[in-house]
Amino acid sequence: MHELAITESLVAAVADNVGSSRVESVTVVVGRLSGVVADSLHFYFDLCAEGTPLEGAKLEILDVPAHAQCRSCHAEIELHDMIALCPCGSADLEILDGQDLRIKQVEVVG
Repeated sequence: MHELAITESLVAAVADNVGSSRVESVTVVVGRLSGVVADSLHFYFDLCAEGTPLEGAKLEILDVPAHAQCRSCHAEIELHDMIALCPCGSADLEILDGQDLRIKQVEVVG
């Protein structure tokens, strides 16, 4: 249910920055380890955007894979979730990316 609060914050942040301009689309980067369910953001977006400059806007979500580096063998691996092992068998991993949750782009109508 935290996706509702995240979506409300996303809509508010964009609305605060566009003034009265109508928003055509919003692109959001969601890392696989962010803990955010992209489908839920889509579900709540139209509801949260009602009555704001984002009403009718398209939400685009970019799914960003996660990567980690093994502290034992220094190999870089892609992570699909937080439960991960390096092929060398080590679980001592440093997360490099994939925890993102940010607004990448906002398109407004002139």
